[in-house]
Amino acid sequence: MINPIIRYSLVFQLVFYMIWTINTSAQNIPIINRNDLHALVATNDDTLRVVNFWATWCGPCVAEMPHFEKLERNKGTQKLQVIFVSLDFPSQLQKRVVPFVKKRKLQAQVWLFDGGDPNEWIDEIEPRWTGSIPATLFLYKGKRIFYEGPLTEQELLLYVHQIKQTP
Repeated sequence: MINPIIRYSLVFQLVFYMIWTINTSAQNIPIINRNDLHALVATNDDTLRVVNFWATWCGPCVAEMPHFEKLERNKGTQKLQVIFVSLDFPSQLQKRVVPFVKKRKLQAQVWLFDGGDPNEWIDEIEPRWTGSIPATLFLYKGKRIFYEGPLTEQELLLYVHQIKQTP
């Protein structure tokens, strides 16, 4: 039997490899499930991951996306990964999500989450999460900060700085 931490690490590495090799502009947005999301949330390394939960129909989500894209573009040599997790229905992948990503030329990774009933998985991500979006999870060296609501560019940078400074 594989140690659960090693299993999560292996699953995350597999998912990361699949996403790294896929070009979202080619309309290949992976559909992930609860296990994939749990593997991501369980990562404990020196890459800062900014995981933004959003949907194409969410005005505040769309409004804050340029801040995340700017963070992704300006990361330089910093170990930083911005991941947009779409909560659109999987049936909307080709009709809404792919055209949305292409039109906006998103550079950050985009995943579509197919986790079933939100009431069954939201608490697994963050017990204080009411389920509204946008919502953002910052992960770094086993630390996590969760923010529910839209972020300004300054707030986004503040949280990035804060998680890196938290002991």
